[in-house]
Amino acid sequence: MGGVSRRAFTVAALSAFTAVPAASAASATPGPAKPAPPRSAAAGMRGMWLATVANRDWPTRAGLRAAEQRAELIEHLDNAVRHRLNTVILQVRPTADALWPSAHEPWSQYLSGSQGRDPGWDPLGTAVTEAHARGLHLHAWFNPYRVATHEDPARLVSSHPARKNPAWVVPYGGQLYYNPGLPEVRAFVQDAIMDAVAKYAVDGVHFDDYFYPYPVAGQSFDDGGTFTTFGTGFATKADWRRDNIDRLVRETAQRVKEVRPAARFGVSPFGVWRNAATDERGSDTRAGVQTYDDLYADTRKWVREGWIDYVVPQLYWNIGMDGADYAKLLPWWAEVARGSRTQLYVGEALYKSGDPAQPAAWQDPAELSRHLTLAARYPEVRGHVYFSAKDVADDRGGAMARLTADHYTQPAAAPRRAAAERTALTGPGPERP
Repeated sequence: MGGVSRRAFTVAALSAFTAVPAASAASATPGPAKPAPPRSAAAGMRGMWLATVANRDWPTRAGLRAAEQRAELIEHLDNAVRHRLNTVILQVRPTADALWPSAHEPWSQYLSGSQGRDPGWDPLGTAVTEAHARGLHLHAWFNPYRVATHEDPARLVSSHPARKNPAWVVPYGGQLYYNPGLPEVRAFVQDAIMDAVAKYAVDGVHFDDYFYPYPVAGQSFDDGGTFTTFGTGFATKADWRRDNIDRLVRETAQRVKEVRPAARFGVSPFGVWRNAATDERGSDTRAGVQTYDDLYADTRKWVREGWIDYVVPQLYWNIGMDGADYAKLLPWWAEVARGSRTQLYVGEALYKSGDPAQPAAWQDPAELSRHLTLAARYPEVRGHVYFSAKDVADDRGGAMARLTADHYTQPAAAPRRAAAERTALTGPGPERP
């Protein structure tokens, strides 16, 4: 895929696997599944991500007229309906900016071509209204800490909070990030997010896989001074970093519930929490990136503690992939979600289907359909989300048409609220950790 996006970095990270021997070789044979009664996909999550960073999906280019941008957005929503989806996850804060008139941050450059310039309309407000008119849920997707996809603060608009508070910013790997270890940064990020949540009837608030940045060889994230100031009581910097991200997730969840109780809060993490060779609780994988150790995001804990309403692990590998087998990761995540209040959806790599640069499995349009067939064996899996909207529209190789014909034969119902799903799965009563 072209441009800079979360998936561009994720794909690079996924391509490397450690040499640590796994407990057993990856296999196309799925692990034992808990017997499940037949169920319909009609009420589950059928979602797609709509990415705006670097104009990945929308708008097709910065600087389009307001009417052109609006028409392209409407086409994506209509396309979701045509493919019998029920949820669109729209990226509204790609780089510490906004796709709505924010009280805290500048207008996104991906709209007008110039950061801070009013595009002449309200994309998020329009998206919510038009999605609801079509029976779609609209989740607002926020990237918490990325400030810019370059390392030059002078290129930010003069009114940008990062320009006004340079001590908040850490350059790393050719980009700029807010420092997650500063309490004032955590408060500001939440305030920026809650501005949108308070103004618009969004159905969900969504974080992607970026917390601390993906590791870059030969570089270190410069937060030593912050650790000295705020890390008292933590045995290691890694423990302190994980606590910083835990606080962001926990506090954001609480604020969302206070401001908009009907909205659901979810995260779409990188698909490997830890390898089993690192931690016996981990998955039978040999991934070169582990969210717990490299992004300092304890995603398993968030699910087990019930801090988030839903989780969408990015299981962007084919069945039988050596080192990261979809058929092994799927039951691992099902087990993590089992008995928790957190709903499990699966992030699917539609963008790989039909791409000649991908392995042979992705040249078969039935690969993704097989993912849904396998997932139906696990009652914890309540739906799927596809990356991304451009690929849903293009349907290179016909994978989206195939899975729609195989699995989405009925029109999509709106995803059920978390409380209703929880009662159906576990019955009323205390939630288990």
